[in-house]
Amino acid sequence: MAVASALTERAFAERRRKSWDALDSLSRKSTRKGLRSLDPDDVGQLPALYRDVCSDLAAAQAARYSAPLVDYLRGLTASAHGILYAPTRSAGGGALRQAWLGAFPRAVRKRWRAMLLATGLFFIPLAIGVLLTLHDPSFAFRVAPEATLRPLAEAYARGFDEGRDAGEGTMMAGFYVYNNVGIALRCFALGIFGGLGSAFYLVQNGLTIGAILGYVASQGAGANIGTFIVGHGSLELGAIVLSGGAGLSLGWSVVAPGELTRLTSLQRTARDILVIVAGAAVMLLMAAGIEAFWSASSTPSEIKLAVGGSLFLLVVAYILFAGRGASDPAGAS
Repeated sequence: MAVASALTERAFAERRRKSWDALDSLSRKSTRKGLRSLDPDDVGQLPALYRDVCSDLAAAQAARYSAPLVDYLRGLTASAHGILYAPTRSAGGGALRQAWLGAFPRAVRKRWRAMLLATGLFFIPLAIGVLLTLHDPSFAFRVAPEATLRPLAEAYARGFDEGRDAGEGTMMAGFYVYNNVGIALRCFALGIFGGLGSAFYLVQNGLTIGAILGYVASQGAGANIGTFIVGHGSLELGAIVLSGGAGLSLGWSVVAPGELTRLTSLQRTARDILVIVAGAAVMLLMAAGIEAFWSASSTPSEIKLAVGGSLFLLVVAYILFAGRGASDPAGAS
């Protein structure tokens, strides 16, 4: 057993050595002047390297690897932690913010399979809900309460010529935050049950939103609700999908931990997942502000469509390309 354990530890160290050496090199490089001594690409690598070595430390402790290896990883995490969380000023603080802005899209791309599955689980039912309701408007009553659907149709039929006053906008912003964050948290948190809870809520919310869109459109207000959603939809719906994808990743780490124990697999996955959930929460806050003060404003629909389309492209470009200047060392794990 001791020989097998030694071989396993050696394979583990050889597989992860490149990332450890990279973090050690950056830590030594920034010992004197902190983050200001690093170039932007180096700063971008630090958070991902730090998260991964923390996971490696947890895995080494759980597997009861040798004391020298555990002590080495503990020292490596301590030095990196001191650099990342040391008080910073101006340029250093700006560099750190840039690093975390890059960490979010990198974490999303790292979990691209779960994100792609979440996209399908949400948007395919949404499209089905729209099509079935347009074919038969009564279908919407099987998915959403009639007491909700009819007032919505009437509200969107009136349009936005009168806009919304600031007081009402502030009140609605609070409601949107409460409602949307609740949906996103359910999509994420219930993923712990093998991902099934996340899958269920993605499908349910996609079908419900599709039925609402279809019903309002069937009552002649499709253009109005489309104009309303386009301004904030890329942030709001995108955040729900990302939260669901995070939940699916969380569940899969328990179902298929690979060579790790389920607890270690969950701990390692959680480091990326928490970054994704935090980013999704920021997206929802931004969406709530836009929905409350812009989407329901009296701004001409052509401008809303142009702004909404531009925001959609920015969100997609950010997720796909931000942070690519710094390689993602976790991808080698």
